[in-house]
This record gives sequence, C-alpha cells and structure tokens, in this order.
Amino acid sequence: MPQKSLLTDTEKAVVVKRLAEGAKSLEIAKELERDHRTIKKYLEDPSKVYQRRGGSYEKSVTPREKRKLKREMARTPLATSKELFDAAGVSKGSKSTRCKVLKSIGKVLKANPRPSLTKSHKEKRVQWAKDNMKTDFSKVLWTDESRATLDGPDGWARGWIMDGTACPSRSKRQQGGGGVMIWAGIIGGKVVGPVRVQQGVKMNSQEYTKLLDQCFFPWYRKLGRAAKRDLIFMQDNAPRRQFNDLESLWRGIQEAAKAISSDEVLALTRSVDDRLTRVLACKGGHISP
Repeated sequence: MPQKSLLTDTEKAVVVKRLAEGAKSLEIAKELERDHRTIKKYLEDPSKVYQRRGGSYEKSVTPREKRKLKREMARTPLATSKELFDAAGVSKGSKSTRCKVLKSIGKVLKANPRPSLTKSHKEKRVQWAKDNMKTDFSKVLWTDESRATLDGPDGWARGWIMDGTACPSRSKRQQGGGGVMIWAGIIGGKVVGPVRVQQGVKMNSQEYTKLLDQCFFPWYRKLGRAAKRDLIFMQDNAPRRQFNDLESLWRGIQEAAKAISSDEVLALTRSVDDRLTRVLACKGGHISP
C-alpha cells in the first residue's frame, strides 16, 4: 500500500484510542487503510508539526513583493496569477506557488453578471435614492421569490481536470430540475416565512394574492396597530420558475431560515441607507452588494 498524506486529526485520535486498547500499529494501519510506515512515523513523534521544505509559501516572496501584488490585485481584479505576478514584476515560480501566495492576500471569485444600465435606468435609480434618503427602512418589508436546487445554480459548478483529457459534459436544466421555489420577506430584525410555492402554480396576480393570504396576512394580523400603520410592503415582481417537489430540500430550507439570527437580518435592513448613498455617489451605476 503506497504512502498517502499525513494523518488527519480524526485518524490520530483513532490511533491513540486503539493503542490504549492494546492494538498493534500494523493492525491500526489495516483498519485505517493507511501505510504502516505512516502510522509508525506518527508514533515516533506525535507532537511533531509538519513544516514545508523551504518555508511557507507566503515566504516565497518578500514583503515588498507582496505589497506590489496587493496593489496589482486592487488595480486589476479577476486577473490570473500569471498576469498579477508579471504586472508586479515578481518572479513567477510555479502556478501552485503563485496561487498559494495570492491566497494569503485574496481569493478566487467569478465575476458577478450584471445587466447593462441605460442612461434612463441610472436617472431613475438616482431619483429613487433621493426620494428615499429619509425613509425608515426598518419598517419596510422586503420580499422576494427564489429557487433553491440540490446541485446549486446553473453555471456555478466547476473543478479541475487533468491536462490532455476531454472536459466531461454536464446536464443543463432547461426547465424543472431538483429544486423548490420559496417566498420570504425580511423587516427590521425579523424573517417572514419562508413559504413554499406549490408545484405547478403559475405566479400571476391571482396566485400571488393567494400566496399573500397564506403567508403574509397571518403574520400581519399579529402586528400592533402602530406597526400596521407604518409598515411599507416592498414586493419583487420577478417571475418565478418551475421546480420539482423535494421534501428533504424544503425541510433544509426551513431549518436554515430558523437559524438566521436577528443580528444578521438587521445587518441587511440597516445597510439600505448606505446603499442609497453609494447609488448617488456613482450616479445611478452598479454598486457592490
């Protein structure tokens, strides 16, 4: 059996436990399906911490070179590791080394797709921001519908493949798929819902009214008179998409919604004022989330 990587913390705990029970290292190696030499090497010095030859990846560049890389990363976001090292004038090294160094100062992300904004769009965004600068957004109920799928949103999956091998195909959903459509809202530090949109329902004005009767009005009737008077309902008119009926996924969504803390919701609702200021600053253009 060839040697693998170092033992994990879980495997180390198993080794200690089995040794206390009187098991031999060879028996433990067979149970863990690890090379006997790996077990013996760990037992020789259990407290030893692995050190990479030549020091850590971060020390592959000097502090001055790292500052140059930070400046280039801020100047040209979404650039490749080779492009960043070339622009900073830093010795490239291997791709794995470059990525390890950059990982200490940044992370890999995909560009956020955004619709183009016309002059009219920007003017309307600026006007809306001006009109609502004094709005108390803690009294605004923000609502939206969203589709959750077991395999994640389309186009998000990616991974490594061997050089010289063909890229495997991936099934693309046209309609349906393994997911559920949910409706929910947030106001102040509270979550309203989530509520599951029934299968086969076409979300027109009549069905949306039924949805509100099911999830919004029961919550609304429990509010005090002052809260009802001050509440502003902000709906989202995005059309819903079809989905599959998956009970286990829906239960997971419900449990995740219950786990959302009041502080997390407050952070979202309180950030609206700051977003309005940023919309005005960029003259109606796109702002970061």
